[in-house]
Amino acid sequence: MRFHTNRKYTSIAIYTFIVIASSVLFYNFITKFNTVKSVFIGIIDLATPFIYGCVLAYILNPVLKWMEQKVFPKIFGDKITAANRRRLSVFLSILFGIAIIILLFSIVVPQVADSIINLMNRVPSYIVNAELWINSMLNEYGSNQVVASVITTVADSAETILQSGYTILSQIIPIIAGGVLKVTGSVVDWIVGIIISIYLLLSKELFFAQVKKVLFAIFPPEITMAIIKITHDSNDIFCGFISGKILDSAIIGLICFVGVSIMNMPYAMLISVVVGVTNIIPYFGPFIGAIPCIIIIFTVSPIKAVYFALFILLLQQVDGNIIGPKILGNSTGLSAFWVIFSVTFFGGLFGFMGMLIGVPTFAVIYSLFRRFIEYRLEQREMPKETFHYSDKNNQIINYKKQKKNIIFKKN
Repeated sequence: MRFHTNRKYTSIAIYTFIVIASSVLFYNFITKFNTVKSVFIGIIDLATPFIYGCVLAYILNPVLKWMEQKVFPKIFGDKITAANRRRLSVFLSILFGIAIIILLFSIVVPQVADSIINLMNRVPSYIVNAELWINSMLNEYGSNQVVASVITTVADSAETILQSGYTILSQIIPIIAGGVLKVTGSVVDWIVGIIISIYLLLSKELFFAQVKKVLFAIFPPEITMAIIKITHDSNDIFCGFISGKILDSAIIGLICFVGVSIMNMPYAMLISVVVGVTNIIPYFGPFIGAIPCIIIIFTVSPIKAVYFALFILLLQQVDGNIIGPKILGNSTGLSAFWVIFSVTFFGGLFGFMGMLIGVPTFAVIYSLFRRFIEYRLEQREMPKETFHYSDKNNQIINYKKQKKNIIFKKN
């Protein structure tokens, strides 16, 4: 007896099985979340060297491309083969990464730790001096109830800030020490990660071709090309933004260090590191970094705190109008509103790391959604430009091409 299959019912059976299996997996994921979490953490621990290697290769890839495509052709021309040029570029890129790490751990980290310890030791004396100043002010102006109330309020706020700062600083030292020990304890993972990154950088075109081969074998050609296009665009956004922002923040931190050193500011290295690191965060970073630095300098010299505030204001103007646009350009394609939204949203979910990767992540999501909308509009033979959908009595204002006052888009 011959068995005849029905394609319609076979498809229904397959979809039914997929739905039931997905429901069972989702139920087990919810009811046994701790077990799933522990398994996931175990997998991450096993894959740590590969994660280190991939991240290191991704960070060093722009350096590799710059050496391979810009530097060596001018130096050697056609005298060395492409394979030897790649080997030399990988070697120098790895040396560059190791040199940066050595520089941080030998110069920056010790000075920052010394500044934190020195500041933490001085906080109690700052509190005592503040209390003496407040008592003298109360003795002089205590008869005036309004002035006395203001002084008391300021005193309570200042004492709270100083106590909170002292608590934070007392907790930073163990965190730094624990971080150093953690990095030291994972030396083997880092060594394996460096080896993996070398293989990835040496044969990145081969790995990319293998991935394309698998995609073409599994998916239709049009879907595969769409995946490749999305991957390329996402890489351009992430690489352009993160590498550019790191370079921009390093330049700002270096300029800040030179400036505060010339002005003889206290805790120059600590302040420069805080300003440079927080500058990675778009929009909010300068304020997040400047406020604690101003408070730290104010405890030593109020007038220097004012000078530092003016210096940071000038530095951020230079960064926002000259350095930043030259390095970053419009790497994300997002407006200021969506940048602020992505920093706030992802920062609330994932903290500092969310603030850092939130902008390029949202830029990728925004780009995918825009393409989907434009594709649907194209299918319906409707215009893709946004100004076509504005009201005639409320035209969209174009701020980018201003000449005299306001320019309006016309239907």
